[in-house]
This record gives sequence, C-alpha cells and structure tokens, in this order.
Amino acid sequence: MAGLTGRMSTVVKAKVSKLLDRAEDPGETLDYSYQKQVEQLQNVKKGIADVVTAKKRLQMQESSLQQQVVKLDTQARQAVSSGQEELARTALERKNVAQTELQGLDTQVHELEDQQQKLTDSEQKLRAKIESFRTKKEVIKAQYSAAEAQVRISEAATGVGEQMADVGLAMQRAVDKTENMKARADAVSELEAAGAFEDITALGSGEDDIDRQLKQLSSKSAVDDDLAKLKGELGQGATPAPGQLGAGAGAGEGSPGQAGGGAAPSEAAGGGAAG
Repeated sequence: MAGLTGRMSTVVKAKVSKLLDRAEDPGETLDYSYQKQVEQLQNVKKGIADVVTAKKRLQMQESSLQQQVVKLDTQARQAVSSGQEELARTALERKNVAQTELQGLDTQVHELEDQQQKLTDSEQKLRAKIESFRTKKEVIKAQYSAAEAQVRISEAATGVGEQMADVGLAMQRAVDKTENMKARADAVSELEAAGAFEDITALGSGEDDIDRQLKQLSSKSAVDDDLAKLKGELGQGATPAPGQLGAGAGAGEGSPGQAGGGAAPSEAAGGGAAG
C-alpha cells in the first residue's frame, strides 16, 4: 500500500510539474527573480541605514559623556581648590564611571562602523550583480521572444502547430462532408431520373395525362388480346358466334323453298292416291 501511495504521489507531482512547465513564462520568471533581487538590495540598504542610525546615537551618547567627563574634571578641580576634598572625590568617581562608559561606547561605535562597511561592500556587490542580471535578463527575454516568434512562424508555415493542426483537420472534415454531399446529390439525381422515386406530395394517385394515356393504351391492348383469343376459341366449333347464327337461318329458308318444290309431286301423288 505504501508503494502504491508513493507511486500515486510521484504521478501527481509529475502531472503538476508538467502543467506548471507549460504555464511558466521565462520572461515572467526572469522579471520576478529580478524583482526579488531588487527587494534584497533594498533590505540591505535598510540594514545599512539602521546601522548608521545606531552608530549616530552612540556617537551622540559618546559626545555627551565626553562633555560630562570634562565637566566633572572641572568640578573636581574647583572642589580641591575650595578645600572640599570629599566633593572632589565624588566628582572624580563620576568622571571615572563616565570614562568607562565612554570606552564601551567607543568600542560599540567601531563595531558598528565595521558592520556598516561590510554592509556597504555587500550592497555594492549586490548592486553590480543585480545590474548584470538585469542585462542578461533582457537579453534572454529578447532571445526567447525571437525563438518563440520563429517557432510560431515555422509552425504556421509547415502546419505542425496545434492550432494549424486543428485548422487542417477542420478543413479535411469540410472537404469530406462536401464530397459526401456531392455523391448523395448525384445518387438522388440518378435515382430520380430512373423513376425510383414517387411524388409523395401529389394528391390521389399522382398520375398525369401521359400516365393515364399509357394506362388506357395498355388496357385496350389487353382487351384486344382477350377478344382475339375468344374468336379463336369460337372458330373451333365450340359455340356458334352471333354472326354465324344469322347465316344458318338464311340457309334454312332457302332449303324449304327447294323442299316445297320437291314436295309438290309427293303431295300430288298423294292426291292421286287419294283420288
């Protein structure tokens, strides 16, 4: 479980580092670094000012003590001159204390002067370093801007950039859709010309005059075919046609006349027999 947690932590750190690397602008990073160095320089200057201020205070105290030593020495002399030995002793004791404090202040003033000198030297070195960094920073920013512009121009010219790649894919999709639409239009035109489509918006059967004439022609042809077939069947003697029935009746009428002429002798014979 510990190994899995460590692996997840590494993956997360790697992803975050990649995102930060993509979001990081070298120009902004350089400007931020320069700003931080300038802030450090300001802090050094402030430190020098604080040291000088402390030294000045000590020097003021030192000057005051020096005046006090002179004053106490004068008072001790006056006390001795007036025969006041105890008062002179007290003045000399205070003088010795002031001189001791004065020596301590002098030591502290020298220490502050040394510290001031060190800070001043550091401030000068830091100032020179920052000035050099500022020059290099501007050069690096100019080089990065030029390289970035060159990359954008090259990507735009070669079409290998992400934006140009997206544009290329969009154009390819547009071309493919256009080709598909043209092919569909050609197919619809071909099927329409072949009569594969019916007008679904027409009312009723949707037939025009030509369609009705062609339909009547087909119906008349079928009737003629059926009539010819029927005539053929009647010509074989199955059932006399109406015309044939009329012709048979005329022939029967002629026969009786002939039969009457033939029958007359019979009738005569019969009459003779009867007589």
